[in-house]
Amino acid sequence: MENLKTGEVIGKRRRELGLTQNQLASSLNVSFQAVSKWENGASIPDVMMLPKLAAVLNTTVDALVGYSAVVADYDDRYNTEGYYWGLMPNRICYDIMKLLPPIRPYRVLDIGCGEGKDAVFLAKCGYAVTAFDVSEAGIEKAKKLSAHNKVEVNLFRADLFDYRPDGIYDIIFSSGVFHFVQESQRKELCHSLKEHTAENGINAINVFVKKPFITRVPDSTRDEAKRHPWHSGELFGYYHDWLFHTCREEVFDCNSGGKPHKHCMDTLIAQKVGTEAAL
Repeated sequence: MENLKTGEVIGKRRRELGLTQNQLASSLNVSFQAVSKWENGASIPDVMMLPKLAAVLNTTVDALVGYSAVVADYDDRYNTEGYYWGLMPNRICYDIMKLLPPIRPYRVLDIGCGEGKDAVFLAKCGYAVTAFDVSEAGIEKAKKLSAHNKVEVNLFRADLFDYRPDGIYDIIFSSGVFHFVQESQRKELCHSLKEHTAENGINAINVFVKKPFITRVPDSTRDEAKRHPWHSGELFGYYHDWLFHTCREEVFDCNSGGKPHKHCMDTLIAQKVGTEAAL
């Protein structure tokens, strides 16, 4: 499988379709200079442009961002009898319950839900949960887990580069997913999540952080090139105007993939507090 960067994929597909840079630019309502910069690697398309670009080039967003190998890898992990990440909920779920206990069915969006352990746990606790993941195998196992626990979770397959919330949520949650988002796309992503969070709602997110003293042993060599660890404190900066309830960085041991290694992770739980509520 070719390991092409986004600009190279755009140029390759454009030429295969017999389009000039001007023709592609006209279809997207952008300048030909923008297309040229994408193709030579000087810039990358805005994340909101990717679905339209994929449609014009008759391809998928996954293919544009080189995500296909990632999908295949996670499908392989989830096509097993057991649950790759186990069944114990992420500790962030308990922090969420402390801040917004389910005295009513708060609307939750779980981004990158994997096999559904956190989504199902929150649904069992009384939240109204919507969850998605890029892996079809993960979604199928999440549906089985939901049925086994006799709870309803709105589960569907999608990826970060195609999907943006079309409703308002009280809680938006994502764990161990955003390292697939390139740095140039993170501000827009966080802005979108904030815009789709209800007043006094919370975003609970963790991201892998790059540290020079940690040599990461990859879970899979196939998706390593698609990982983009964040800088320390970067996530916190995008939420500087929200109320922080949790703001921590920690180094921890991991044995995923059967090889002991370490990770560094930043965790943020922040609340959207209006001016009147803050007074």
